[in-house]
Amino acid sequence: MSNEQNSRRDFFKKASISGMAAMTLPLAGMAEEADQVLPDTGKESRLIVPKAKGLKITGTFLDEISHDIPHQNWGEKEWDKDFSNMKAIGIDTVILIRSGYRKFITYPSEYLLKKHGCYMPSVDLVDLYLRLADKYKMKFYFGLYDSGKYWDTGDLSWEVEDNKYVIDEVWKNYGSKHKSFQGWYISGEISRKTKGAIGAFHDMGKQCKAVSGGLPTFISPWIDGKKAVDAAGSDLTKAKSVSVQEHERDWSEIFEGIHDVVDAVAFQDGHIDYDELDAFFEVNKKMADKYNMKCWTNAETFDRDMPIKFLPIKFDKLRMKLEAASRAGYDKGITFEFSHFMSPQSSYLQAGHLYNRYKEYFNIK
Repeated sequence: MSNEQNSRRDFFKKASISGMAAMTLPLAGMAEEADQVLPDTGKESRLIVPKAKGLKITGTFLDEISHDIPHQNWGEKEWDKDFSNMKAIGIDTVILIRSGYRKFITYPSEYLLKKHGCYMPSVDLVDLYLRLADKYKMKFYFGLYDSGKYWDTGDLSWEVEDNKYVIDEVWKNYGSKHKSFQGWYISGEISRKTKGAIGAFHDMGKQCKAVSGGLPTFISPWIDGKKAVDAAGSDLTKAKSVSVQEHERDWSEIFEGIHDVVDAVAFQDGHIDYDELDAFFEVNKKMADKYNMKCWTNAETFDRDMPIKFLPIKFDKLRMKLEAASRAGYDKGITFEFSHFMSPQSSYLQAGHLYNRYKEYFNIK
């Protein structure tokens, strides 16, 4: 048994003793439909803060090929309902976070099945998501393939070769056939000074644009803040974190090398503390403006402050992050991610409550 497995086992033993697991696990008997789970009593919370001061969430990742989030095992019926729930609060953009991770893939890629012996999926999720995006008049961004080699080596350039074939294959089979196919997500998640990042982002971004007639591309890196810790570990914070000045210097260098083929950056907002949001967000917007890139926020709707990874975030934490994004003048708010952490039909009961608090705050009926 690995050290990671031992660590997880020890944690859950302790959690069981304290009763934490019983309190936080989703309810097994939870009803399927949102109106059964969360009846509308007509009563709203009495907020003592101004409403609707934050940047609205208008996009979400779709995390079906998950790295560390449990699957919900939804079929077309559940996904259709979720797109409807997204649309109801103003979400107009859905982003496939990755089209595959190691041997699990979202669509029957002829290249990946042969090249890497990937597993045949039971449903073509790219086709499903595009049909639903067409139906609900949303924009769909395709997330590139993640072989896992970058995570194993720290060198992002490993991801370029496979994606040369994936980009061409996907545009031919899906992109040219669906009006909702409106962009690309270059899915390598990096922080500052990642080996091979500038060249890899540039190569993949250039090809995405070339095959699709210049459709937009974006990246979603993380800030190397105090909460940028190993997700598989037990630590919630680390002692040494990046300063605002270092962050600006490192990312200015990266933007200089990629801005001609990457149209937007959506920094993940969960790795810094809440009293640091304004300082980092202001610098992010300044850098994006300098290099003529759109500045989005990736508002994480899961809670990095909890010892159990991962649960829906406390509403006030999300509110503070969205308000900081609004103050900084960000161009768009997206989230990781609606279906697990904010959806009324999520396996986590708290997610539906977060959905209701969000609607109250933004006066969405």
